[in-house]
Amino acid sequence: MAAPSLAADTRDTKNLPFLYRHYPREELLGALRRMHLIRKFEEGAEESYMRGLIHGTMHLSIGQEASAVGICLPLTREDQITSTHRGHGHCIAKGAEVKRMFAEFFGKTTGYCGGRGGSMHIADVSTGNLGANGIVGGGIPIAVGAALTAKRLNTGKVVVSFFGDGANNEGAFHEALNMAAVWKLPVVFVCENNKYGMSTSTERSTAVPNIADRAAAYAMPGVIVDGNDLSAVAQASHEAVERARRGEGPSLIECKTYRYRGHSKSDRNRYRTKDEIDEWMANRDPIERYEAELSAFGIATAEELEAVREAVRAEIAAGIDFAKESPAPVVADLADYVYTEQN
Repeated sequence: MAAPSLAADTRDTKNLPFLYRHYPREELLGALRRMHLIRKFEEGAEESYMRGLIHGTMHLSIGQEASAVGICLPLTREDQITSTHRGHGHCIAKGAEVKRMFAEFFGKTTGYCGGRGGSMHIADVSTGNLGANGIVGGGIPIAVGAALTAKRLNTGKVVVSFFGDGANNEGAFHEALNMAAVWKLPVVFVCENNKYGMSTSTERSTAVPNIADRAAAYAMPGVIVDGNDLSAVAQASHEAVERARRGEGPSLIECKTYRYRGHSKSDRNRYRTKDEIDEWMANRDPIERYEAELSAFGIATAEELEAVREAVRAEIAAGIDFAKESPAPVVADLADYVYTEQN
């Protein structure tokens, strides 16, 4: 039997937050599943790294799940995103399979990039993910190029560019926003402001109090949202995406959020206090907040919420097993997928 949608409910929904007025029940539970999937994927990747199954480094987005899922909610499969070095959540929110992501992390041939990209360079064009990027701000001009293509070819696609607070001081950020505004491109710029660019706080590195304030210089809307409130993020994304589809040009969304782990696995976390981290985890956790709302609004029972968690745990365990059992690349194939074929 299909789950009932809110549209079919007899209860009054007009006073509920945006998310619960615009999405059916199955999509609300699907959003919760993706948030849990991001959290458990990151924890599984962290554990695998500590056990020596993953080499190099990685940048975890634990604590930022609502930003990734909320921004991607109004996007279609054909819409596109560019991501960052902290991009695992964006991949999952846009529809990537966790088993192929784990395989990529493990350096296996079944990974999205054949094991050649690793944590910071996953791409899945089939779901509209044009790729993560190890260069700070590197994905922003790529998104503008994709949006220019969408406009010139009249495809109807919208492109979302995710980046961190550190990227707002890069020249590529300013050049890309200016070009997108001049040409009214269908692109949404999303700054995930987690307060620290590596180990430097935004208060020490950025002249304006809010990164969204910089939108005014490029004649586009600048919207600030609580990045740990899924409904607030989804509403901001919905409005920006619809504006882009109407041909009215770009928007800048600043999601105020927080990462629970260090910048990368080599980060000793000496630039912030344990009390600060604990306060965000205890009082502002995006998954706990969303689950509390689903319960309060009568959308899901405690048993249904636990069923989502259990299904995610099983999917993560199966994904790790898939990665372990997948074949490793051989030296003879070293140059495959590196160069284009010559005619």
